[in-house]
Amino acid sequence: MTRWLIVVLMVLLAGLQYRLWSGDGVAVRARGLEQSVVEQRERNRLLRTRNDALAAEVEGLKQGDDAVEERARSELGLVLPGEVFYRIIESSEPDADGR
Repeated sequence: MTRWLIVVLMVLLAGLQYRLWSGDGVAVRARGLEQSVVEQRERNRLLRTRNDALAAEVEGLKQGDDAVEERARSELGLVLPGEVFYRIIESSEPDADGR
């Protein structure tokens, strides 16, 4: 009688182990989590690169007036006294002359 009980318990244990490693168990979820970790590391790398660029830009703005002046000229249209500002606008449609 005890021999049959041991056999039944061994079969039950083997079934549970099979389900654990090949079914809805931990192994399947672990593979999914590993893929998520890889994707998150890539996102972190991209964000770290962006943060480094922004930090360099902030440091440039703190260090000197040249970076501030360049930004004011490009984004705000700064023109210093005595300077002449020329704006060239390229037309996307040809003129009557075909230019």
